[in-house]
Amino acid sequence: MRAVVVGAVGSTAVLVEELAAAAGWVLPLVVTLPPELHKRHSDLVDLSPLAAHAGALLATAARTNDPETLLLVRAAKPDYVFVVGWSQLCSSDFLGIAAKGSIGYHPAPLPRLRGRAAIPWTILLDEPISASSLFWIGAGTDDGDILAQQYFHVARDETAQGLYDKHMDALRTMLRGLLPRLAAGEQPRTAQDERYATWATRRTAADGAIDWRQSAVAIDRLVRAVGRPYPGAFTRLGDRRITVWSSRLAAGSERHHALPGQIVSRQGMVLTVQTGEGLLDLVEWEIEGRLPPLHAILEG
Repeated sequence: MRAVVVGAVGSTAVLVEELAAAAGWVLPLVVTLPPELHKRHSDLVDLSPLAAHAGALLATAARTNDPETLLLVRAAKPDYVFVVGWSQLCSSDFLGIAAKGSIGYHPAPLPRLRGRAAIPWTILLDEPISASSLFWIGAGTDDGDILAQQYFHVARDETAQGLYDKHMDALRTMLRGLLPRLAAGEQPRTAQDERYATWATRRTAADGAIDWRQSAVAIDRLVRAVGRPYPGAFTRLGDRRITVWSSRLAAGSERHHALPGQIVSRQGMVLTVQTGEGLLDLVEWEIEGRLPPLHAILEG
């Protein structure tokens, strides 16, 4: 089977690795973003060494449906096109290129959490279970029939990086089972049940702003949801940005009287901050520019 891969992030890398190792598959082309658009994804991966190892041409494209992109993909004569880690819709012209169909991937238990930023939303919504989903791409957003799906539990203290890694492991496992079936001519297909569909809206780096009037529980959840590999939760000290990468709920809130956002104590580099309800320890954080003395932060 001939495959073309379109994507730019960690899940794309997993796919290229698995296609390169799978019997019965040839990968002539990998399409990714040009350097000037690398900031479009905070988890962008350099696919050049993986494409070279797979014997694939690595090409760049800004948009899926540009005539140049269509010509490029069409010239590869794919049986399947995999659009994984791309965050762009595919036109009917694009979807008509692959002889046997186009396949997408979504880090959510489709039909739940269709759309954008599924990993942060999973944590923000305190979802107890998630799933990785491979699906047939259609005209809508993440609404095509399911090829494969792997469910797993989400820890109560789950971080974005931890959840991201779980999805990569699940995707690799699914591909190792699915690619041989596709190569043998099988095309598994289960329709999504629209009764359970929900949609997740796009999130930007600005959505990581901490509102100290919220509870410690809510702020800790935000920190976990938007941490690495994403831009992180943040607050400000004057005109300087403080990014909080790790936090934890602190005890003793009844013993402190402070306004939301005030630092009430420190132990080493751990800062304890008053929130709208409870105290929060900032365990790992960094400040723009040169690190000031801790007394300056406390007084600020």
